[in-house]
Amino acid sequence: MAKERKTGGVLGTIERVGNMLPHPFILFLYITGGLAILSAVLALAGVSAVNPTTGETVAVQSIISRDGLVWIVENMLLNFSNFAPLGLVLAMQMAIGLAEGTGLLDTFMRRAILGVPLWALSATVLFLGINGSIASEASIIVIPALAATAFQAMGKHPIAGLIAGYAATNAGFTANVLITVTDALLYGVTEDAAQMIDPSVTLTPAINWYFMIVSTFLLTAVGVFVNDRIITPRLGVYRGAQKADERTATDLERKGLRNAGIFTLVYIALLLVCLVPKNGLLRGENGSILESPFINGLVPILIVYFVLVGVVYGKTVGTIKSSGDVPRLMADSLQSLTGYVVLVFVIAQFINLFSYTNLGTVIAVNASEALQAVGFTGIPLVIGVILLTILVNFFMTSGTAKWYIFAPIFVPMFMLLGYSPEFAQVVYRIGDSIANPLTPIYPYLPIVIGMAQKYEKNTGIGTIISMTLPYSIAFLLVWIVQAVAWMVFDLPLGPDATVFLAG
Repeated sequence: MAKERKTGGVLGTIERVGNMLPHPFILFLYITGGLAILSAVLALAGVSAVNPTTGETVAVQSIISRDGLVWIVENMLLNFSNFAPLGLVLAMQMAIGLAEGTGLLDTFMRRAILGVPLWALSATVLFLGINGSIASEASIIVIPALAATAFQAMGKHPIAGLIAGYAATNAGFTANVLITVTDALLYGVTEDAAQMIDPSVTLTPAINWYFMIVSTFLLTAVGVFVNDRIITPRLGVYRGAQKADERTATDLERKGLRNAGIFTLVYIALLLVCLVPKNGLLRGENGSILESPFINGLVPILIVYFVLVGVVYGKTVGTIKSSGDVPRLMADSLQSLTGYVVLVFVIAQFINLFSYTNLGTVIAVNASEALQAVGFTGIPLVIGVILLTILVNFFMTSGTAKWYIFAPIFVPMFMLLGYSPEFAQVVYRIGDSIANPLTPIYPYLPIVIGMAQKYEKNTGIGTIISMTLPYSIAFLLVWIVQAVAWMVFDLPLGPDATVFLAG
Protein backbone atom coordinates (compact mmCIF):
# COMPACT_ATOMS: atom_id res chain seq x y z
CA MET A 1 0.00 0.00 0.00
CA ALA A 2 1.40 3.38 -0.99
CA LYS A 3 2.37 5.69 1.82
CA GLU A 4 0.46 8.94 2.13
CA ARG A 5 2.16 12.17 3.03
CA LYS A 6 2.40 12.69 6.80
CA THR A 7 0.98 15.96 8.06
CA GLY A 8 1.15 15.56 11.83
CA GLY A 9 3.74 16.20 14.53
CA VAL A 10 5.89 19.24 15.13
CA LEU A 11 6.95 19.53 11.49
CA GLY A 12 3.33 19.31 10.40
CA THR A 13 2.42 22.12 12.77
CA ILE A 14 5.27 24.28 11.49
CA GLU A 15 4.17 23.62 7.92
CA ARG A 16 0.49 24.41 8.58
CA VAL A 17 1.24 27.57 10.54
CA GLY A 18 3.81 28.70 7.99
CA ASN A 19 1.46 28.12 5.09
CA MET A 20 -1.24 30.13 6.86
CA LEU A 21 0.92 33.19 6.42
CA PRO A 22 -0.17 35.54 3.64
CA HIS A 23 1.44 35.49 0.20
CA PRO A 24 5.16 36.39 0.54
CA PHE A 25 4.55 39.67 -1.30
CA ILE A 26 1.93 40.73 1.26
CA LEU A 27 4.01 39.30 4.12
CA PHE A 28 6.96 41.48 3.18
CA LEU A 29 4.70 44.51 3.02
CA TYR A 30 3.63 43.79 6.60
CA ILE A 31 7.22 43.21 7.70
CA THR A 32 8.34 46.43 6.05
CA GLY A 33 5.55 48.31 7.85
CA GLY A 34 6.67 46.81 11.15
CA LEU A 35 10.26 47.78 10.37
CA ALA A 36 9.18 51.37 9.76
CA ILE A 37 7.41 51.55 13.14
CA LEU A 38 10.29 49.88 14.99
CA SER A 39 12.86 52.19 13.41
CA ALA A 40 10.84 55.24 14.41
CA VAL A 41 10.52 54.09 18.03
CA LEU A 42 14.20 53.15 18.40
CA ALA A 43 15.38 56.32 16.66
CA LEU A 44 13.23 58.37 19.02
CA ALA A 45 14.77 56.50 21.97
CA GLY A 46 18.26 57.27 20.67
CA VAL A 47 19.35 53.64 20.32
CA SER A 48 22.85 53.32 18.88
CA ALA A 49 26.03 51.23 18.88
CA VAL A 50 29.73 51.77 18.20
CA ASN A 51 30.85 49.99 15.05
CA PRO A 52 34.02 48.12 16.12
CA THR A 53 35.37 48.19 12.57
CA THR A 54 35.35 51.96 12.17
CA GLY A 55 34.95 53.22 15.74
CA GLU A 56 32.01 55.34 14.62
CA THR A 57 28.74 55.58 16.53
CA VAL A 58 25.90 54.14 14.47
CA ALA A 59 22.41 55.31 15.41
CA VAL A 60 19.10 53.84 14.31
CA GLN A 61 17.56 55.91 11.53
CA SER A 62 13.81 56.27 11.25
CA ILE A 63 12.02 55.40 8.03
CA ILE A 64 9.06 57.50 9.16
CA SER A 65 10.83 60.82 8.79
CA ARG A 66 11.47 63.37 6.08
CA ASP A 67 14.90 61.90 5.35
CA GLY A 68 13.52 58.37 5.35
CA LEU A 69 10.70 59.18 2.95
CA VAL A 70 13.05 61.07 0.64
CA TRP A 71 15.41 58.09 0.66
CA ILE A 72 12.55 55.76 -0.32
CA VAL A 73 11.44 57.96 -3.22
CA GLU A 74 14.97 58.40 -4.55
CA ASN A 75 16.05 54.76 -4.17
CA MET A 76 12.97 52.61 -4.85
CA LEU A 77 13.84 51.79 -8.46
CA LEU A 78 17.54 51.47 -7.70
CA ASN A 79 16.79 49.00 -4.91
CA PHE A 80 15.02 46.80 -7.44
CA SER A 81 17.40 47.13 -10.38
CA ASN A 82 20.52 46.72 -8.22
CA PHE A 83 19.24 43.65 -6.36
CA ALA A 84 22.22 41.34 -7.00
CA PRO A 85 20.49 37.92 -6.81
CA LEU A 86 17.97 38.93 -9.49
CA GLY A 87 20.52 39.03 -12.30
CA LEU A 88 22.07 35.76 -11.16
CA VAL A 89 18.71 34.00 -10.97
CA LEU A 90 17.54 35.21 -14.38
CA ALA A 91 20.82 34.40 -16.13
CA MET A 92 21.16 30.94 -14.59
CA GLN A 93 17.50 30.14 -15.27
CA MET A 94 17.90 31.03 -18.96
CA ALA A 95 21.00 28.86 -19.26
CA ILE A 96 19.69 25.86 -17.33
CA GLY A 97 16.27 26.32 -18.93
CA LEU A 98 17.83 25.95 -22.36
CA ALA A 99 19.57 22.72 -21.34
CA GLU A 100 16.31 21.49 -19.83
CA GLY A 101 14.22 22.55 -22.82
CA THR A 102 16.37 20.60 -25.25
CA GLY A 103 15.87 17.46 -23.16
CA LEU A 104 19.51 17.23 -22.06
CA LEU A 105 18.90 17.28 -18.31
CA ASP A 106 16.11 14.73 -18.45
CA THR A 107 18.12 12.29 -20.58
CA PHE A 108 21.27 12.78 -18.53
CA MET A 109 19.43 12.12 -15.26
CA ARG A 110 17.77 8.97 -16.59
CA ARG A 111 21.12 7.65 -17.84
CA ALA A 112 23.17 8.73 -14.84
CA ILE A 113 20.96 7.22 -12.12
CA LEU A 114 20.15 3.93 -13.85
CA GLY A 115 20.65 1.26 -11.19
CA VAL A 116 21.96 3.67 -8.56
CA PRO A 117 20.52 2.95 -5.07
CA LEU A 118 18.68 5.75 -3.30
CA TRP A 119 21.31 6.11 -0.57
CA ALA A 120 23.95 6.80 -3.20
CA LEU A 121 21.70 9.36 -4.91
CA SER A 122 20.98 11.14 -1.63
CA ALA A 123 24.68 11.15 -0.71
CA THR A 124 25.65 12.48 -4.14
CA VAL A 125 23.11 15.32 -3.98
CA LEU A 126 24.17 16.31 -0.47
CA PHE A 127 27.90 16.06 -1.13
CA LEU A 128 27.67 18.14 -4.31
CA GLY A 129 25.35 20.62 -2.61
CA ILE A 130 27.61 21.12 0.39
CA ASN A 131 30.57 21.64 -1.94
CA GLY A 132 28.50 23.82 -4.26
CA SER A 133 29.88 27.03 -2.74
CA ILE A 134 32.87 26.65 -5.09
CA ALA A 135 30.42 27.87 -7.74
CA SER A 136 29.26 30.67 -5.46
CA GLU A 137 25.50 31.19 -5.13
CA ALA A 138 24.79 29.63 -8.52
CA SER A 139 24.73 26.24 -6.78
CA ILE A 140 21.65 27.33 -4.81
CA ILE A 141 19.71 27.41 -8.09
CA VAL A 142 21.35 24.57 -10.00
CA ILE A 143 21.63 21.75 -7.46
CA PRO A 144 18.07 21.77 -5.98
CA ALA A 145 16.56 21.78 -9.48
CA LEU A 146 18.73 18.90 -10.68
CA ALA A 147 18.18 16.97 -7.45
CA ALA A 148 14.39 17.21 -7.85
CA THR A 149 14.68 15.85 -11.41
CA ALA A 150 16.93 13.01 -10.26
CA PHE A 151 14.65 11.97 -7.38
CA GLN A 152 11.61 12.07 -9.63
CA ALA A 153 13.30 9.87 -12.22
CA MET A 154 14.08 7.37 -9.44
CA GLY A 155 10.40 7.19 -8.56
CA LYS A 156 10.94 9.16 -5.34
CA HIS A 157 9.29 12.37 -4.29
CA PRO A 158 10.99 15.22 -6.21
CA ILE A 159 10.52 17.66 -3.33
CA ALA A 160 12.66 15.37 -1.14
CA GLY A 161 15.49 15.85 -3.63
CA LEU A 162 14.84 19.56 -3.97
CA ILE A 163 14.93 20.10 -0.19
CA ALA A 164 18.08 17.98 0.15
CA GLY A 165 19.80 20.14 -2.46
CA TYR A 166 18.50 23.37 -0.92
CA ALA A 167 19.54 22.42 2.61
CA ALA A 168 22.96 21.24 1.47
CA THR A 169 23.78 24.36 -0.55
CA ASN A 170 22.65 26.68 2.24
CA ALA A 171 22.91 25.12 5.71
CA GLY A 172 26.17 23.50 4.59
CA PHE A 173 27.37 26.47 2.55
CA THR A 174 30.59 27.12 4.48
CA ALA A 175 31.93 23.53 4.25
CA ASN A 176 34.00 22.45 1.27
CA VAL A 177 36.84 20.11 0.35
CA LEU A 178 38.51 22.98 -1.52
CA ILE A 179 39.59 26.49 -0.59
CA THR A 180 36.75 28.75 -1.73
CA VAL A 181 35.96 32.42 -2.16
CA THR A 182 34.43 32.38 1.34
CA ASP A 183 37.82 31.41 2.81
CA ALA A 184 39.50 34.18 0.85
CA LEU A 185 36.97 36.78 2.01
CA LEU A 186 36.91 35.90 5.70
CA TYR A 187 40.54 35.31 6.57
CA GLY A 188 41.61 38.90 5.83
CA VAL A 189 38.96 40.26 8.20
CA THR A 190 40.06 37.74 10.84
CA GLU A 191 43.70 38.74 10.44
CA ASP A 192 42.90 42.45 10.89
CA ALA A 193 40.89 41.69 14.03
CA ALA A 194 43.64 39.44 15.44
CA GLN A 195 46.26 42.16 14.93
CA MET A 196 44.34 44.32 17.41
CA ILE A 197 45.74 41.96 20.06
CA ASP A 198 48.93 40.72 18.36
CA PRO A 199 50.23 42.83 15.45
CA SER A 200 52.52 39.96 14.36
CA VAL A 201 49.62 37.63 13.44
CA THR A 202 49.53 36.58 9.79
CA LEU A 203 46.93 34.18 8.37
CA THR A 204 46.11 32.45 5.08
CA PRO A 205 42.85 31.41 3.35
CA ALA A 206 43.55 27.78 4.37
CA ILE A 207 43.22 28.35 8.14
CA ASN A 208 39.96 26.34 8.35
CA TRP A 209 40.64 23.88 5.53
CA TYR A 210 41.10 20.63 7.49
CA PHE A 211 38.07 21.33 9.66
CA MET A 212 35.89 22.04 6.63
CA ILE A 213 37.04 18.94 4.74
CA VAL A 214 35.91 16.75 7.64
CA SER A 215 32.70 18.79 7.94
CA THR A 216 31.84 18.01 4.32
CA PHE A 217 31.76 14.26 4.92
CA LEU A 218 30.08 14.47 8.34
CA LEU A 219 27.30 16.73 7.02
CA THR A 220 26.80 14.48 4.00
CA ALA A 221 26.36 11.44 6.26
CA VAL A 222 23.90 13.11 8.62
CA GLY A 223 22.08 14.68 5.66
CA VAL A 224 21.51 11.23 4.13
CA PHE A 225 20.01 10.10 7.45
CA VAL A 226 17.68 13.10 7.58
CA ASN A 227 16.60 12.63 3.97
CA ASP A 228 16.01 8.87 4.14
CA ARG A 229 14.58 8.62 7.67
CA ILE A 230 12.68 11.90 8.12
CA ILE A 231 11.92 13.81 4.92
CA THR A 232 11.30 11.05 2.35
CA PRO A 233 8.97 9.01 4.63
CA ARG A 234 7.11 12.19 5.55
CA LEU A 235 6.44 13.12 1.92
CA GLY A 236 5.28 9.64 0.93
CA VAL A 237 4.67 8.69 -2.70
CA TYR A 238 4.59 11.44 -5.31
CA ARG A 239 1.35 11.52 -7.31
CA GLY A 240 1.70 14.88 -9.01
CA ALA A 241 1.05 15.81 -12.59
CA GLN A 242 4.73 15.63 -13.52
CA LYS A 243 5.61 11.96 -13.99
CA ALA A 244 9.09 10.56 -14.19
CA ASP A 245 10.10 9.39 -17.64
CA GLU A 246 11.09 5.75 -17.05
CA ARG A 247 11.87 4.84 -20.67
CA THR A 248 15.42 4.12 -21.70
CA ALA A 249 17.33 6.60 -23.84
CA THR A 250 17.02 6.26 -27.61
CA ASP A 251 20.03 5.86 -29.89
CA LEU A 252 19.70 9.52 -30.91
CA GLU A 253 19.57 10.64 -27.27
CA ARG A 254 22.63 8.57 -26.45
CA LYS A 255 24.41 10.20 -29.37
CA GLY A 256 23.35 13.58 -28.02
CA LEU A 257 24.77 12.72 -24.59
CA ARG A 258 28.00 11.54 -26.17
CA ASN A 259 28.39 14.78 -28.10
CA ALA A 260 27.54 16.77 -24.97
CA GLY A 261 30.17 14.78 -23.08
CA ILE A 262 32.80 15.44 -25.74
CA PHE A 263 31.98 19.14 -25.65
CA THR A 264 32.24 19.11 -21.83
CA LEU A 265 35.75 17.61 -22.01
CA VAL A 266 36.81 20.19 -24.60
CA TYR A 267 35.34 23.00 -22.46
CA ILE A 268 37.20 21.78 -19.37
CA ALA A 269 40.41 21.42 -21.37
CA LEU A 270 40.13 25.02 -22.56
CA LEU A 271 39.58 26.18 -18.99
CA LEU A 272 42.66 24.27 -17.86
CA VAL A 273 44.73 25.82 -20.63
CA CYS A 274 43.69 29.24 -19.33
CA LEU A 275 44.18 28.29 -15.67
CA VAL A 276 47.10 25.88 -15.21
CA PRO A 277 49.98 28.03 -16.53
CA LYS A 278 51.13 30.63 -13.98
CA ASN A 279 50.54 33.35 -16.57
CA GLY A 280 47.25 31.83 -17.72
CA LEU A 281 44.44 34.06 -18.96
CA LEU A 282 42.20 33.16 -16.00
CA ARG A 283 44.90 33.61 -13.34
CA GLY A 284 45.00 36.66 -11.11
CA GLU A 285 47.91 38.90 -10.23
CA ASN A 286 51.11 37.00 -9.38
CA GLY A 287 49.50 33.81 -10.66
CA SER A 288 46.85 33.70 -7.93
CA ILE A 289 43.91 31.33 -8.37
CA LEU A 290 41.89 32.31 -5.30
CA GLU A 291 41.80 35.96 -6.38
CA SER A 292 41.47 35.51 -10.12
CA PRO A 293 39.09 35.98 -13.07
CA PHE A 294 38.41 32.23 -12.82
CA ILE A 295 37.00 32.41 -9.28
CA ASN A 296 35.25 35.75 -9.84
CA GLY A 297 33.83 34.53 -13.15
CA LEU A 298 32.63 31.06 -12.15
CA VAL A 299 28.98 31.98 -12.64
CA PRO A 300 29.45 33.35 -16.20
CA ILE A 301 31.61 30.30 -16.98
CA LEU A 302 28.76 28.04 -15.86
CA ILE A 303 26.18 30.06 -17.79
CA VAL A 304 28.17 29.81 -21.03
CA TYR A 305 28.67 26.08 -20.45
CA PHE A 306 24.97 25.31 -19.94
CA VAL A 307 23.99 27.33 -23.00
CA LEU A 308 26.58 25.74 -25.29
CA VAL A 309 26.15 22.17 -24.06
CA GLY A 310 22.39 22.59 -24.47
CA VAL A 311 22.89 23.74 -28.05
CA VAL A 312 25.18 20.79 -28.80
CA TYR A 313 22.64 18.31 -27.46
CA GLY A 314 19.65 20.06 -29.03
CA LYS A 315 21.23 20.18 -32.49
CA THR A 316 22.11 16.49 -32.23
CA VAL A 317 18.65 15.23 -31.22
CA GLY A 318 16.67 17.79 -33.25
CA THR A 319 15.07 19.80 -30.42
CA ILE A 320 16.98 22.79 -31.82
CA LYS A 321 16.30 23.07 -35.54
CA SER A 322 17.20 26.72 -36.11
CA SER A 323 19.06 29.51 -34.33
CA GLY A 324 15.72 31.02 -33.35
CA ASP A 325 14.95 28.03 -31.15
CA VAL A 326 17.73 29.02 -28.74
CA PRO A 327 16.28 32.36 -27.56
CA ARG A 328 12.77 30.84 -27.64
CA LEU A 329 13.73 28.07 -25.22
CA MET A 330 15.57 30.55 -23.01
CA ALA A 331 12.56 32.87 -22.95
CA ASP A 332 10.18 29.98 -22.20
CA SER A 333 12.28 29.06 -19.16
CA LEU A 334 11.69 32.51 -17.65
CA GLN A 335 7.90 32.18 -17.58
CA SER A 336 8.03 30.41 -14.23
CA LEU A 337 9.95 33.35 -12.73
CA THR A 338 7.40 36.09 -13.31
CA GLY A 339 6.05 35.72 -9.78
CA TYR A 340 9.58 35.82 -8.40
CA VAL A 341 10.39 39.06 -10.22
CA VAL A 342 7.30 40.70 -8.71
CA LEU A 343 8.25 39.43 -5.26
CA VAL A 344 11.83 40.65 -5.63
CA PHE A 345 10.52 44.20 -5.93
CA VAL A 346 9.23 44.24 -2.37
CA ILE A 347 12.07 42.07 -0.98
CA ALA A 348 14.64 44.49 -2.38
CA GLN A 349 12.85 47.40 -0.72
CA PHE A 350 12.81 45.65 2.66
CA ILE A 351 16.47 44.60 2.58
CA ASN A 352 17.67 48.06 1.59
CA LEU A 353 15.38 49.78 4.08
CA PHE A 354 16.70 47.50 6.81
CA SER A 355 20.23 48.54 5.85
CA TYR A 356 19.17 52.21 5.85
CA THR A 357 17.88 51.98 9.43
CA ASN A 358 21.25 50.61 10.71
CA LEU A 359 19.31 48.05 12.76
CA GLY A 360 21.48 45.19 11.51
CA THR A 361 24.66 46.77 12.86
CA VAL A 362 23.04 47.86 16.13
CA ILE A 363 21.57 44.41 16.79
CA ALA A 364 24.82 42.59 15.93
CA VAL A 365 27.07 44.82 18.04
CA ASN A 366 24.83 44.98 21.11
CA ALA A 367 24.13 41.23 21.03
CA SER A 368 27.80 40.28 20.75
CA GLU A 369 28.78 42.71 23.51
CA ALA A 370 26.11 41.19 25.73
CA LEU A 371 27.55 37.73 25.11
CA GLN A 372 31.02 39.01 25.97
CA ALA A 373 29.73 40.63 29.16
CA VAL A 374 28.24 37.33 30.35
CA GLY A 375 31.75 35.88 30.32
CA PHE A 376 31.12 32.56 28.60
CA THR A 377 34.19 30.38 28.18
CA GLY A 378 34.92 26.95 26.74
CA ILE A 379 32.03 24.99 25.25
CA PRO A 380 29.35 27.47 26.43
CA LEU A 381 31.29 30.20 24.60
CA VAL A 382 31.31 28.17 21.38
CA ILE A 383 27.60 27.37 21.59
CA GLY A 384 26.74 30.94 22.57
CA VAL A 385 28.57 32.48 19.61
CA ILE A 386 27.02 29.94 17.22
CA LEU A 387 23.48 30.63 18.50
CA LEU A 388 24.03 34.39 18.45
CA THR A 389 25.24 34.23 14.84
CA ILE A 390 22.19 32.13 13.92
CA LEU A 391 19.90 34.69 15.55
CA VAL A 392 21.49 37.65 13.78
CA ASN A 393 21.36 35.76 10.48
CA PHE A 394 17.57 36.13 10.54
CA PHE A 395 18.09 39.89 10.20
CA MET A 396 21.32 40.08 8.18
CA THR A 397 21.95 37.27 5.69
CA SER A 398 25.30 38.45 4.29
CA GLY A 399 27.99 36.33 5.96
CA THR A 400 30.81 38.70 5.05
CA ALA A 401 28.95 41.78 6.32
CA LYS A 402 28.27 40.11 9.66
CA TRP A 403 31.90 39.06 10.05
CA TYR A 404 33.05 42.65 9.51
CA ILE A 405 30.97 43.48 12.57
CA PHE A 406 31.59 40.38 14.66
CA ALA A 407 35.30 39.78 13.99
CA PRO A 408 36.63 42.84 15.90
CA ILE A 409 34.66 41.58 18.93
CA PHE A 410 34.80 37.79 18.70
CA VAL A 411 38.43 37.38 17.59
CA PRO A 412 40.03 39.48 20.37
CA MET A 413 37.62 37.92 22.88
CA PHE A 414 38.66 34.40 21.84
CA MET A 415 42.36 35.34 21.87
CA LEU A 416 42.17 36.81 25.37
CA LEU A 417 40.61 33.54 26.51
CA GLY A 418 43.43 31.51 24.93
CA TYR A 419 41.76 30.49 21.66
CA SER A 420 43.16 31.17 18.22
CA PRO A 421 41.72 33.58 15.62
CA GLU A 422 41.33 30.57 13.33
CA PHE A 423 39.03 28.87 15.82
CA ALA A 424 36.96 32.04 16.27
CA GLN A 425 36.41 32.08 12.51
CA VAL A 426 35.36 28.41 12.46
CA VAL A 427 32.80 28.95 15.21
CA TYR A 428 31.36 31.95 13.38
CA ARG A 429 31.12 30.07 10.08
CA ILE A 430 29.09 27.30 11.70
CA GLY A 431 26.42 29.71 12.92
CA ASP A 432 26.47 31.69 9.69
CA SER A 433 25.52 28.66 7.58
CA ILE A 434 22.87 26.96 9.71
CA ALA A 435 20.06 29.52 9.46
CA ASN A 436 20.48 30.43 5.77
CA PRO A 437 17.56 28.29 4.50
CA LEU A 438 15.29 29.19 7.44
CA THR A 439 15.10 32.98 7.37
CA PRO A 440 12.09 34.41 5.47
CA ILE A 441 14.21 37.30 4.16
CA TYR A 442 16.62 34.96 2.36
CA PRO A 443 16.50 36.08 -1.31
CA TYR A 444 16.55 32.51 -2.69
CA LEU A 445 13.58 31.26 -0.64
CA PRO A 446 11.03 32.42 -3.25
CA ILE A 447 13.00 30.57 -5.93
CA VAL A 448 12.88 27.24 -4.13
CA ILE A 449 9.17 27.76 -3.42
CA GLY A 450 8.61 28.24 -7.15
CA MET A 451 10.60 25.10 -7.91
CA ALA A 452 8.55 23.10 -5.43
CA GLN A 453 5.27 24.42 -6.83
CA LYS A 454 6.06 22.66 -10.11
CA TYR A 455 5.37 19.46 -8.22
CA GLU A 456 2.91 20.55 -5.52
CA LYS A 457 0.92 23.71 -6.21
CA ASN A 458 0.09 24.41 -2.55
CA THR A 459 3.74 24.59 -1.42
CA GLY A 460 4.40 27.65 0.73
CA ILE A 461 6.94 29.13 3.13
CA GLY A 462 5.86 26.75 5.88
CA THR A 463 6.46 23.72 3.67
CA ILE A 464 10.04 24.72 2.83
CA ILE A 465 11.00 25.76 6.37
CA SER A 466 9.45 22.67 8.00
CA MET A 467 11.29 20.39 5.57
CA THR A 468 14.59 22.23 5.91
CA LEU A 469 14.53 22.55 9.70
CA PRO A 470 15.58 18.91 10.40
CA TYR A 471 18.66 19.40 8.21
CA SER A 472 19.62 22.63 10.00
CA ILE A 473 19.19 21.05 13.43
CA ALA A 474 21.14 17.93 12.46
CA PHE A 475 23.95 19.98 10.88
CA LEU A 476 24.08 22.21 13.98
CA LEU A 477 24.41 19.26 16.37
CA VAL A 478 27.08 17.57 14.26
CA TRP A 479 29.05 20.79 13.91
CA ILE A 480 28.93 21.49 17.65
CA VAL A 481 30.17 17.97 18.38
CA GLN A 482 32.92 18.41 15.80
CA ALA A 483 34.00 21.76 17.26
CA VAL A 484 34.10 20.25 20.76
CA ALA A 485 36.14 17.29 19.48
CA TRP A 486 38.64 19.70 17.91
CA MET A 487 38.91 21.49 21.26
CA VAL A 488 39.30 18.31 23.33
CA PHE A 489 41.94 16.75 21.08
CA ASP A 490 43.49 20.05 19.95
CA LEU A 491 43.28 19.02 16.31
CA PRO A 492 44.66 21.26 13.52
CA LEU A 493 42.06 23.46 11.83
CA GLY A 494 44.26 23.91 8.77
CA PRO A 495 47.93 24.20 7.86
CA ASP A 496 49.68 25.74 10.92
CA ALA A 497 46.26 26.58 12.39
CA THR A 498 45.41 25.36 15.88
CA VAL A 499 42.48 25.68 18.27
CA PHE A 500 44.53 27.16 21.11
CA LEU A 501 47.11 29.93 21.04
CA ALA A 502 50.71 28.78 21.45
CA GLY A 503 52.08 29.13 24.95
